[in-house]
Amino acid sequence: MAVIAHNNEEVKLLARLMRAEAESEGTKGMLLVGNVVVNRALVKCLDFKNINTIQKAVMQKPGGFEATSKGYFYQAARKQDIKLAKRVLNGEKFVPASYALWFYNPQGKQCQKYWWNQPQSGAYKNHCFYAPNNEENCF
Repeated sequence: MAVIAHNNEEVKLLARLMRAEAESEGTKGMLLVGNVVVNRALVKCLDFKNINTIQKAVMQKPGGFEATSKGYFYQAARKQDIKLAKRVLNGEKFVPASYALWFYNPQGKQCQKYWWNQPQSGAYKNHCFYAPNNEENCF
């Protein structure tokens, strides 16, 4: 059962973003990106108070995802990517992105302990993940 309402176009949109942001990091990397998107659509805190759909989470400006400005993002969603998107839309969570609202690639450097004053929840391959601190009351 879906944790957030969505339509088929939003499934494809999420699948395209997951691929564009993390295809080089394999299935788990893509699922982690999907967790961040779903988390942003679910919470009502910080910069995400009015981000209540997958469409808004993927296309948020400013503060959204860099991949949406690249041509690769606009290629058609593949079946295998759609399956992954459906998994996170149905509530599957993956550490370290279970409650993360941000991630970034430090370009070969070590992850920072804090990013925009939010603590690191972990890293996977080339991405560092950050979840809101408890004072934010996001989850």
